[in-house]
Amino acid sequence: MESRGFILGSALAYTLGCGFVPVRKKNKLPWQTVSVTYDLEYGTDTLEMHKDACAPGENVLIVDDVLATGGTAQAVTKMIEGLGAKVTGLCFLIELSFLNPRKKLEGREIFSLLTY
Repeated sequence: MESRGFILGSALAYTLGCGFVPVRKKNKLPWQTVSVTYDLEYGTDTLEMHKDACAPGENVLIVDDVLATGGTAQAVTKMIEGLGAKVTGLCFLIELSFLNPRKKLEGREIFSLLTY
């Protein structure tokens, strides 16, 4: 997802020999996009991705640097599934477990390298 997740996501996609889809803040991507607006602790935010980035039935792994409250990951999951793709799991470098992020992602397979 936006910015720092690109470093991890692109390296992982290269290693796995699969595609990489950037999810960006609003108005950062060229061409046609789909978007999702979600609540933050202090307001709202909007993320976008290209509308042809995921095909129906395609498997997608969401990768980001930090899993904090789970709101961003939940929003991106909804956006991807809205295109008909299947989120097979979520992968993070760091998880802040004291913020209970897994509550928003119940039923999802989540891997975090480090948990605080």
